[in-house]
Amino acid sequence: MLAEEMSGGVLAFIGDAVMTLMVREYLVSLGYTKAKQLQELSITYVSAKAQAEFMKALSPLLSEEEKIIFRRGRNYKCHSAPRNTDTADYHAATGLEALWGYWHLKHQDARIDEVFQLMIKEKAFQF
Repeated sequence: MLAEEMSGGVLAFIGDAVMTLMVREYLVSLGYTKAKQLQELSITYVSAKAQAEFMKALSPLLSEEEKIIFRRGRNYKCHSAPRNTDTADYHAATGLEALWGYWHLKHQDARIDEVFQLMIKEKAFQF
């Protein structure tokens, strides 16, 4: 199945894994070694709230094709959102994860790296 034909949920499922792995590898590369600390720090990048906040910075930089993929993920009908998460944030995060999944499946590694560097830069301003 082509990435263009996949549902927003499937793209988000893949994208969540890709983004989480990149964040974890990045944190380990910074020298963090304690599992609890790694988990707490990774949440500041991959939580629905953090991802929705990052989308505000990324949104103006998306191509029309990427906006379509984002909306497909955002509008995916999920049967339940995690507790303690704003529904709008959850949907925006799902849209972002769908983008990551799409880029990964399309082998757009340069775009993934570009967006990841932007994510790191945006996060640096919050610490």
